[in-house]
Amino acid sequence: MATTLRDVAAHAGVSIRTVSNVVSGYTHVSTDTRNRVLASIAELDYHANPVARTLRTGRTGVLLLAVPEIDVPYFSELAKEVIRAAAAHAYSITITQTNDIEPSSDRHFDKRAVLYDGILFASHTTLRTPPPIAASPSTPIVLLGEDATNEAHDRVAIDNVLASYEATTHIISLGRKRIGVIGTQPQLDFSTPAHRFAGYCKALADAGIAFDQTLVAPTAHYSREAGYEAAHSLLTADHTIDAIVCFSDLLAIGALRAVKDLSRSIPDDVSIVGIDDIPEGRFSTPSLTTVSLDIASIASNSIRLLLSRLEDPNRPPEEFTAPHRLIIRESCGGLDHRN
Repeated sequence: MATTLRDVAAHAGVSIRTVSNVVSGYTHVSTDTRNRVLASIAELDYHANPVARTLRTGRTGVLLLAVPEIDVPYFSELAKEVIRAAAAHAYSITITQTNDIEPSSDRHFDKRAVLYDGILFASHTTLRTPPPIAASPSTPIVLLGEDATNEAHDRVAIDNVLASYEATTHIISLGRKRIGVIGTQPQLDFSTPAHRFAGYCKALADAGIAFDQTLVAPTAHYSREAGYEAAHSLLTADHTIDAIVCFSDLLAIGALRAVKDLSRSIPDDVSIVGIDDIPEGRFSTPSLTTVSLDIASIASNSIRLLLSRLEDPNRPPEEFTAPHRLIIRESCGGLDHRN
């Protein structure tokens, strides 16, 4: 005989309504109670009937995570952490790839949005208008990863200006003055690359280092190949470059290879820093100095905001800025540690 809500409630020592609240993802359940109910669900192998839950609550128990590129390590890690955070509230995640197409032109969302209780939308660009990807205006949307100008939705932001500023400031503290930068995308005037470029420029200005446009290498994509090509071009054209700030770890991994192929030493000749802290950078040779973004915090707070919005649709939009930290490794003369 299948395990019921009543069985779980009796096992956990709570009411059936409390079990239902946990399964439905309501946030106003104490952590201890939630953990006790989830432990009972696991021990009794309880599986909610999705059809019955939808009929009873009007919710499916499924959230949509939209990312630009699932094969980019940052977004893969984000997806993993979102799945983990959602599972703690008995929600499952469906993932779709947008290729960073403006949502208004990517109408396949509309056809399927009725399946989702809410949407987590990650983008390289800052959305100035509400993403029209929900079947209903009441479908909650949380924007991820960008300090957006859009004030219509909850959002979990990254301080990209400060992250890049701290990366560049560290390079400057090593005595480097000819600092190249890889990853600008001038066609996107209000975006992650634009914010990271602003942080780079501010760090130079604060240190009294004149900005030099010849040290700037735009890239169409944040990939290893783009990083390699950009670094190779910069270093071939200007042998005085002694450091490179890369706007992603994938760009930095490519840059590491370019420096090696040009028979230059890291970090003695050229120091390199990235942003993201993907696992590949921890195990590269040399290991990569980077700004680590707290992806677990981004995921857990995005789920928190979405479930809070489901419970209270009329509350004011909230913004949470995720923490970050600089991790110094071998590419800037630090120790080879893999934290």
